[in-house]
Amino acid sequence: MDWNIIFFVIWPYISLTLFFFVTIYRSVVQPFTISSLSSQLLENKKLYWGSISFHYGVVLVLIGHLVALVIPKSVVLWNSVPLRLYLTEITGLALGIWALLGLIILIYRRLINKRVKVVTTWMDWVVLLVVLVSLITGVLVATLYRFGSYWFTGVFSPYLLSLAVFQPQVDLVAPMPWLIKLHVINNFMLAAIFPFSRLIHIFTYPISYLIRPWQIVLWNRKIRTQKSL
Repeated sequence: MDWNIIFFVIWPYISLTLFFFVTIYRSVVQPFTISSLSSQLLENKKLYWGSISFHYGVVLVLIGHLVALVIPKSVVLWNSVPLRLYLTEITGLALGIWALLGLIILIYRRLINKRVKVVTTWMDWVVLLVVLVSLITGVLVATLYRFGSYWFTGVFSPYLLSLAVFQPQVDLVAPMPWLIKLHVINNFMLAAIFPFSRLIHIFTYPISYLIRPWQIVLWNRKIRTQKSL
């Protein structure tokens, strides 16, 4: 069987099926299993800098991908002016690097802090690895295959839409370089493991997460003092 059929037809449907149905199942049947399991009490400084960089960088990059998917013609029109195209590319690359640096801080934190390391599950490591591969390949693609905001609209926008209508156009993806294919395959891997990990907590209140103040976790304990006789 053609590997392109496996990775860009069969695998996407498997991963997206897991993403939607397991997410719905956990939300309805096991709602109390959905939690971010914050480790802020165990270490806060590295978590702050890593989390801010990673979350805002990733969110803005995902918004850019979503815009190119939903309104590709508008993106092409925007990129018709060279200056705007260069600004878009530089901004996207900068955001990707920012998110990557934040993730490296978060991984480093879990590796060197013993208390955080103890509460880190094997699924946490799997998620961190998959996201790390996604960001590294994304930054490399933006560096080695420039003007992705332009060719994305002609290749992956119609490809993803073809998956949505169950008429996958694998011929659009087949000629792409292996690095770009790896980036796509890995992102489908992230979708597949998403509902089995703590990442699912972002669907609890997806809008309020973007505008709520930074959460502060405090110790709730009484300090005992001894009176001298």
